[in-house]
Amino acid sequence: MTAQSELVFFCGKMGAGKSTLAKRMATEMNALLLSEDEWLAALYLDEIHGLDDYIRCSRRLKSVLGAHVRGLLKAGVPVVMDFPANTVTQRQWFREIFEPNCIPHRLIYLHVDDATCLQRIAARASSQPERARFDTAAVFREVTRHFQPPTDAEGFNIQPVPSGE
Repeated sequence: MTAQSELVFFCGKMGAGKSTLAKRMATEMNALLLSEDEWLAALYLDEIHGLDDYIRCSRRLKSVLGAHVRGLLKAGVPVVMDFPANTVTQRQWFREIFEPNCIPHRLIYLHVDDATCLQRIAARASSQPERARFDTAAVFREVTRHFQPPTDAEGFNIQPVPSGE
């Protein structure tokens, strides 16, 4: 591992701005950007019809990608992962990537209120029509029921980002 290796990942509700910030940070860091949405669309688009399907396909993707990302980081490649770290279980997967080799990490926490998230979701339905099927207020409410903000007790290097950034 070289000094430039770092894993950056995100926690925030749907519409909080995780993908937008991930793209910006990857550019600023000259890092490899990996987007779960892009991988799932490329590999499993016809298999995802609801939250249970998303969870199943996401697990399949993560079972392969974790070791690959660990290898990239060990080779000195900084990686920004636009994958949700919105539950304790999801965050554990990231820990399995960085912890065995003591790779530096940052958990970016976007704390954005529900109303703002819902406004952004509605706005992107017109700008990204391919996402309109799943990016709805109903899906937001369903997914938000499971949302768990990160805590210091989990032991991550948490970097809070206030609403609006």
